[in-house]
Amino acid sequence: MRREIVLDTETTGLDPRSGHRLIELACVEVVDYVPTGRTFHVYVDPERDIDPDAERVHGISRAALVGKPKFADATVAAAFLAFVEDAVLVAHNAGFDRGFINHELGLAGHPPLVESRWVDTLRMAQQKFPGMYNSLDALCKRFKISLAERDKHGALIDARLLAAVYLELCGGRERALDLTPAALTLAVSAATQAAYGARPRPLAPRATEAERLAHAAFVREMVGDEALWSRFGL
Repeated sequence: MRREIVLDTETTGLDPRSGHRLIELACVEVVDYVPTGRTFHVYVDPERDIDPDAERVHGISRAALVGKPKFADATVAAAFLAFVEDAVLVAHNAGFDRGFINHELGLAGHPPLVESRWVDTLRMAQQKFPGMYNSLDALCKRFKISLAERDKHGALIDARLLAAVYLELCGGRERALDLTPAALTLAVSAATQAAYGARPRPLAPRATEAERLAHAAFVREMVGDEALWSRFGL
């Protein structure tokens, strides 16, 4: 079982090294490339103003974050780490999200999430579609993933969209189907039992004793000792 966390962030600006902070963090749990429905989502008080250009992108104002928890609070940093555990982390332009998350983790006294744990879907898309526009919006349109619910950039909806894009980048929806012989056997067995219930082994004979004797007499008359099954006591 392959467990991954697809995540997205929204921030006050572009660079944590210049003092910008994380304001929204969303994670979507994916097992064997399929979202399980488990999510982690939180808004964070950045303790600073938001750049106007950033606010135009995500639509989150400083006033909307008043009273939200700080990243260092247990409901954010510790809860986030507990949710992701040791899963692989998937993000679009992963270096951006990793930089902000690791900056916040450092301020909160936690170790960083090492680069080897991260999968960058932007890099995957660039390898798959070289020379093409590979933003999240562009990939959703290319893979015919609906953007109907997306007005502005929001971390949770973007993480959900990215989970669908990631599945396509990994080979499409059929990648989520296990078609190995063992899996197919289990599936057929489960479907049969669900439809008909468990059956006894061996099956109870349906023929009456008189019918079996009549059949044996017919075989003796027609083929005598040449019947193949008679050699096996059948």
